[in-house]
Amino acid sequence: MESNVASAEYVGFRPDTSHPDREAHASGVSWGAVIGGAFVAAAFYLILLALGAGLGLSALSPWSNGVSASAVGIAALIWLIVTEVIASAMGGYLTGRLRTKWALIHTDEVFFRDTANGFLSWAVALVLTVGFLTSAGASMVGDATRVRPAQTTGAAAVMDPNAYYVDLLFRSDLTAPANQDPAPRVEALRIFANALRQNQLSAADQTYLAQLIAASTAVSQSDAQKRVSDVFTQAQQTEDTARKVTARVLLWFFLALMLGALSASYAATIGGRQRDHVKAV
Repeated sequence: MESNVASAEYVGFRPDTSHPDREAHASGVSWGAVIGGAFVAAAFYLILLALGAGLGLSALSPWSNGVSASAVGIAALIWLIVTEVIASAMGGYLTGRLRTKWALIHTDEVFFRDTANGFLSWAVALVLTVGFLTSAGASMVGDATRVRPAQTTGAAAVMDPNAYYVDLLFRSDLTAPANQDPAPRVEALRIFANALRQNQLSAADQTYLAQLIAASTAVSQSDAQKRVSDVFTQAQQTEDTARKVTARVLLWFFLALMLGALSASYAATIGGRQRDHVKAV
């Protein structure tokens, strides 16, 4: 009993039956502190993200300087977790420290409210960060994919991931291919994209692609058939690898977000405890 009373002193717990409805006027959420902590967490996340990019930890598969792609990928994933934990903890701590002091509230309820406020600051910061990165990413993608009139060729978009494989299909040893019409490449791109979506290339499409390649590159029908089969297999393997890497990154991202939520909630309780220990001068 004495320990409960002692632990409640720092939150100003004073049983007062003369004002039974005083708590109804006080919200359990300090939105000012929550929003302030969320902005700080989002700002720290972007700062650490920029630092990681400067240190080369934002690329999951860099092949420069002879560095192992898998080793750098693990370093980047660890930096993702460290960034989320540090930014969330900073936002959660400020949320707990900046809130108002709850009077007439038991210690356990204060602890719960601090935890909830820290979790809310993490959630708001996550929404802010995702919204900013999405808008910035969309702007950058729009600038990168905007084609100037002088660069327009009539072929498939350069940013299409299947364009490289279509170029492999139509490669020729001739210095100037006899048929430079872009229409076969555009049609081949659509056939290839459809085959990758269905994860199989039908016999009819394979034969038709071989005919297009033979007519455009002056190779034999049998060599064109083999080229179509080899390139499609290569494209499938690349897509499977990308799918596995994406799933792996998403699992690590989930772990980072969960650790961020926990660190924000716990840091808010620390900030709230220190806030309640402050004595008026």
